[in-house]
Amino acid sequence: MAKQIPAVVNLAFPNGRKLDVPTGLFIDNKFVPSVEGATIDSINPVTEELLATVSSATEQDIDIAVASSRNAFKTVWGRNFPPVQRGKLLNRLADLLERDAEAFAGLEALDNGKSAQVAREVDLPDSIACIRYYAGWADKIFGQTIEVDDKGLKSASTRVEPFGVCAQIIPWNYNIMMLAWKIGPALAAGCTVILKPSELTPLPALKFSELVAEAGFPPGVFNCVPSYGPIGGAALASHLNVDKVAFTGSTLTGRKIMQAAALSNLKKVTLELGGKSPHIIFESANLKDAATHVTGGIFLNQGQDCSAGSRLYVQASVYDAFLKELKASAEEWTAGYGDNFKEGALGGPLVSKAQRDKVVNYVEGAKEAGASILYGGTKWEGKGWYYLPTIIGDVTPDMKVVKEEVRLIIILFIHHRYSDDLRSSFVGVKIFGPVLVVSKFNTEEEVIELANNTTYGLGAGFHSSDANQCQRVQASLEAGTVWVNQYGLLYNQSPFGGYKQSGIGRELGSYAIDNYTQIKTVLWDYSGGSSQ
Repeated sequence: MAKQIPAVVNLAFPNGRKLDVPTGLFIDNKFVPSVEGATIDSINPVTEELLATVSSATEQDIDIAVASSRNAFKTVWGRNFPPVQRGKLLNRLADLLERDAEAFAGLEALDNGKSAQVAREVDLPDSIACIRYYAGWADKIFGQTIEVDDKGLKSASTRVEPFGVCAQIIPWNYNIMMLAWKIGPALAAGCTVILKPSELTPLPALKFSELVAEAGFPPGVFNCVPSYGPIGGAALASHLNVDKVAFTGSTLTGRKIMQAAALSNLKKVTLELGGKSPHIIFESANLKDAATHVTGGIFLNQGQDCSAGSRLYVQASVYDAFLKELKASAEEWTAGYGDNFKEGALGGPLVSKAQRDKVVNYVEGAKEAGASILYGGTKWEGKGWYYLPTIIGDVTPDMKVVKEEVRLIIILFIHHRYSDDLRSSFVGVKIFGPVLVVSKFNTEEEVIELANNTTYGLGAGFHSSDANQCQRVQASLEAGTVWVNQYGLLYNQSPFGGYKQSGIGRELGSYAIDNYTQIKTVLWDYSGGSSQ
């Protein structure tokens, strides 16, 4: 028997503030229950208690959402809606998100467990700015005129046209930010969007859907369908009436999405996948400054970040001095444990018990393999799925904790009504938590080989005050983004994406527009049939 849930859940923040969040699927600018009455329970990682139960999309619901988006693309959006007006609606959406930024920061903290202050000061401003950035792009997408005939009687031109119906599957670590990265370029280009937020954190996207309707977007332009990955995600990836799918998540799931896209209608696919990013400290670096960037690069968002700098390489001549700076900086990241709404709180819990337990297992495995715990190495003893910031030394390149990224992957065949215990048994996992592994190196050539010895290539960073070395190293690292004397900072104007198995395509900047447009070439003979 289907579980009956209220249309709206009233959530209470620790500061006493209340917030109403819709619980239905958002289709045609309305919140509706799942056809089959399927639901998802969202759990607060800090209290380990139920936050809300929301509707979960099944294949029937996905069909309805796709039909809605297709109709909107053909009738009221795409070529039928002036680009200038698309830009105005996106700017209006950014205005509304800015108005409600405090509420969204609190909702992220409740559903994801991250620091409310970090969400307020980082996630929300960046998301608002991202939507504004793409609002500016809406009327600046154009083709070319190409000279093909010296007599001027024939021409060639290109039209840049939207792909159409786009499925966008986002992860749980940066709900609103990943949403903004995805919908900004898609809507600016004239595509319609079906967004599937993570089953672990569906609430921010549902609340955001209210703003879409309030901003005045036509029904069907943006639909939001919380669902389990093996159901809703799989249905979107294989749907014959979806033109493009964009996914952020694990490399394993990215492969399955590519396979489903190829076996259905060969839809276009862009993927932002995992990483095992190197972070290098050369002997000429400012050690104190570098330590701050290293800890921020791995402990921000509890290490639940695709580009987290989880492999640290320190030149042997400064190894001991740098570790002192590193440990002092790591201590700051336990501030606020147990209360992620407290001002000054930087750290928070991992998103689920299963995720926290997998981190425990990896660290214990590293110790058994001979590694040393230089800092942390234990889970939080209080309530909540916390794990202490951890630094591991004496590692070798073949250890799992060095090679594998910590990420929760929902295997596509798992039934959607599983418990935490069942999830732990059937989930394939890589390390996606606050765990840093440290190794020594002697020469630049040696560390470049170590840094590139991975199947991933999302990000890399290094610190050096030698300008010539900076030029050599940035050119040698195999990664989509290289940070020099900093780590983790991103800009909406700058592209982000991966080399190797870290993905296909780019987010952000003008490059993201290319992911949602296709080129039509128009060859025109206007000689009137003349033989001239």
